[in-house]
Amino acid sequence: MATLEVSGLSKRFGGLQAVDDMAFSVDGGEILGLIGPNGSGKSTTLILTMGITRPDRGTVRLRGRDMSGLPTHAIAKAGMTMVFQHSRPLRRQTVLENIQLALLPDALLQWRIPPRLDQRARDVAHRVGLSHVLRQRPDSLPFADLRRLEIAKALASNPHVLLLDEPFAGLAPRETGEFSELFLAMREAGCAIVLVDHNVKAVAKLVDRIAVMHTGRKIFEGSPAEATGNERVREVYFGKSLDAAQSPRSATQHVTPTRRLLQARIDSVRYGKSQALRDIDLHVDEGEFVSVVGLNGAGKTTLFNSILGFVDYAGDVHFHGQSLRSRKPSANASLGIALCPETRELFSAMSVRENLDMGGHALDTRERARRLEWVYDLFPVLGARAAQSAHTLSGGEQQMLTIGRALMQKPSLLLLDEPTLGLAPLVLEDISDVLTRLQQEGGLTVLLAEQNLTFSLKHSDRIYLLETGSLRWDGPAARFAAEVGEDLL
Repeated sequence: MATLEVSGLSKRFGGLQAVDDMAFSVDGGEILGLIGPNGSGKSTTLILTMGITRPDRGTVRLRGRDMSGLPTHAIAKAGMTMVFQHSRPLRRQTVLENIQLALLPDALLQWRIPPRLDQRARDVAHRVGLSHVLRQRPDSLPFADLRRLEIAKALASNPHVLLLDEPFAGLAPRETGEFSELFLAMREAGCAIVLVDHNVKAVAKLVDRIAVMHTGRKIFEGSPAEATGNERVREVYFGKSLDAAQSPRSATQHVTPTRRLLQARIDSVRYGKSQALRDIDLHVDEGEFVSVVGLNGAGKTTLFNSILGFVDYAGDVHFHGQSLRSRKPSANASLGIALCPETRELFSAMSVRENLDMGGHALDTRERARRLEWVYDLFPVLGARAAQSAHTLSGGEQQMLTIGRALMQKPSLLLLDEPTLGLAPLVLEDISDVLTRLQQEGGLTVLLAEQNLTFSLKHSDRIYLLETGSLRWDGPAARFAAEVGEDLL
């Protein structure tokens, strides 16, 4: 009997099947890695397992006992706990007091810390490397110590099963190694661990088995070596064979850059105490199609948000030689930068035509009408759906509308953030054809953030590879497959 057995786990949110018939098991003294592209259902699987959200169907057994329908606190009392991606300590209490509170028994009349619990809290703090900050409050801690505090609070209950959601997010490579050693020690002590993280390489080095999810379903389970070498897993992350991908102008009509359009030198981007980007030096010349590729969580969206001014950063970004620092996103957009966000951000209650008109609101009436006809020519389905509300469109049609709305701005630089996410192959081909046409017609510069390498390489002149917030490689797309392509998972 496995320590934790999950079977048939399913959950639908409205029209989205977030988790579909998910099953896995993990024994004491074993680490199971749960990986998959963004939106595959990994974190939802953890919160369903922990009872934070009730599944539509499925069973969760902890040491043979059925946890189905039990509240989260009862599941925790039975021996399962979860460490969330975001730290939420009690800010007014010290590190020691936070751990002591996690040790208190479930009793209303218990308000003093017995000596044995105080020593237990100190032992847990020592185990995770917090002995030197016991009297400090959370706000004074570095990011890695905040993560250690969350793990200490989880370990205080001496769980049989530990669920870890993105434990490596925001950590430097050295800190990732230290946390890996901590999790290995917990495994040696007999704990069963389920670990979700975007850092596939760190996961593969740490876990005993890997389960891979895609669109809510488990598509593979096996050893780390089997997972990273599996053709289906690589296709889910990167698309089809990299060798088959070739830019339509790579052989005969490769762009000759005219002048520097965008220069981004970003020393650091932080979300609170977590560092999302570091030492970024990226440029795009007029007429180029440049891709920033990397796994989810690498920092691609943060890079785009920095360029437009949605997040604070150390460094500077220049567009047409003009600094964008300290400018509002709307002011940067007015210079000729258009963003197609990963989340699309359409006006759902407005029609297709109204969404497109919003994109071209700065144009005069005649120019907006010409631009609209051009977008309808690129995406005929938008013309046919012009009167429909945006929320009634399919996912692929919504992505087309997102791109069309951005093109209505007449941008000189188009930022495309994960445009292939969740698209059916036929829709992806339609969007690829549109990008090929835009490249052939000229006049538009594109910076693409994408996980699907096949899609990126098909269109790109140059590639930047982003890993855990840092640029690892850059160069012509023609060299990417030979130099990097087999060393990403």
